[in-house]
Amino acid sequence: MLPIAAMPINDPDGRLFPHLKIVMPDLKALFSAVYLSVPPQTQERQPREIAWLKNEPFFRVLFREEALPPGDDFLTLYETAAGSAQAEQIVHLCYLDRLAFALQTGHRAQFIADITGLQAGDTPIIFERSPAAWDSHPRNYYELEKMVSDAAQWLFGRSLDYAWCHIALPANMLLQIIPGITRRDMAHVAEYILPIRSFVHVKAVDWLAWEDPFIFDEDPLTLKAEREQSLHETHKRLAYVIPMLQLLNEAGGGWEQAVW
Repeated sequence: MLPIAAMPINDPDGRLFPHLKIVMPDLKALFSAVYLSVPPQTQERQPREIAWLKNEPFFRVLFREEALPPGDDFLTLYETAAGSAQAEQIVHLCYLDRLAFALQTGHRAQFIADITGLQAGDTPIIFERSPAAWDSHPRNYYELEKMVSDAAQWLFGRSLDYAWCHIALPANMLLQIIPGITRRDMAHVAEYILPIRSFVHVKAVDWLAWEDPFIFDEDPLTLKAEREQSLHETHKRLAYVIPMLQLLNEAGGGWEQAVW
C-alpha cells in the first residue's frame, strides 16, 4: 500500500507550481495521493495553476476561503488526509519546496530509497537534517532551532528536531495526536512530536539540505550570508523557537515544579 502525503502550498508568486508539475510523475509513483491546502492569495494570483490543480485528481486540494493561521491550516489538512486513509497507511507530512529540491538534485536516488523503503515498523519517524544538510543552512537557522533540540535533551533525555521538515506516521496515530494540537502559530509543529518523543524513530538525511537557493535560483553562499545577517530572518525563527521552548518546558513539568 502506497503512503499518502500532505503539504501546504502557499505560492502567490508562482515559484513552486512549475516544480510541482516537474515532480508530479515522481509523486504519483511514490504516493497514492497528495493532499494540498491552498490559501486565498495563491488562488487569486495563480488562476491558471489553480485550474490545472482542479483537473488533476491525484491532488486532493483544500481551497481555503479565508487565510488561516498555520496551526489551523496544517491541522485541518493533516486531519483530512489521515481521515481519508486506511488506519495503518503511512502519512508523510512535508513541504513541497523540500520535496522539489530533493527530487531534482543529486539527492533524488536517496530520497526515493528512503520513501519507498519505509515500512510500518519504521514509523513514526522524523527525517531530520544531517550535519551536512545543516551545514548548508544559514547559521542563525541552525543555532536557534538547536536551542529547542538541546532543551529537549535536558528535559527528556533525547534531542529531537521539533521544528521538523518531514515526518511520517500511521494515519490512526496522526488522528490520535491531532486533538492535542493547541497552538495556531508555527510552533504547533512541535506538538506533533511531543506525544511520540519517547519512541519516534529518527533518520538523518542529506536530502534536507537547504532548498531556498534552488527554489529562488540564487547563489547558495551569497544567499546564506544575506540570511545570516538578516534580523528579519532571526526574528522569524525566534517567533516559533520561543513558544516551542515554552511547550517543551510545560511538557516537562517546568511551570509546576519551578520554585521562584
